[in-house]
Amino acid sequence: MSNDLAGVWEVALSDGVHRIEFEHGTTTGKRVIIIDGKEILRRDWMFKLVGKETFSVGKSETKATINIDAVSGFAYEYTLEINGKSLKQYMENRSKVTSTWVLNLDGTDCRVVLEKDTMDVWCNGQNIETAGEFVDDGTETHFTLGDHNCCVKAVSSGKRRDGIIHTLLVDGTEIAECTE
Repeated sequence: MSNDLAGVWEVALSDGVHRIEFEHGTTTGKRVIIIDGKEILRRDWMFKLVGKETFSVGKSETKATINIDAVSGFAYEYTLEINGKSLKQYMENRSKVTSTWVLNLDGTDCRVVLEKDTMDVWCNGQNIETAGEFVDDGTETHFTLGDHNCCVKAVSSGKRRDGIIHTLLVDGTEIAECTE
């Protein structure tokens, strides 16, 4: 690891939580972006010390941009944008369009993510094959994880403001949703 580390961010996407590191050499003009320990961009001897670097994150190649702004003298501010929104705005919006559950199945930690707009289900970075069906009180999306039967139930809350409630059942047992 270099002494030029300027920023580290954790970004939760459907395929997992990605660690983004940014190195900025203010004397050499160096810029390095590392995602999940793998260097994806390196620029040396850049004379313009401010600006932005745009790159992709995750299997869905989500657009990310690191903004480099001068604050005063030789002090710089680094901000991360995901899909054109600040990281905070992106994560707030993401909590509205996804549901996430973390559980341990047969000794393996599983992070299950439901994308509410497409009803896609992800587990530990893999898009899971599902089968959806309409039932009396809403819909059920069925899939398996190992030897376990899983189902995401979507039922109306009865309140317009709360919308639809998504619940994960594994072998008939409800799993608590987590907040990221």
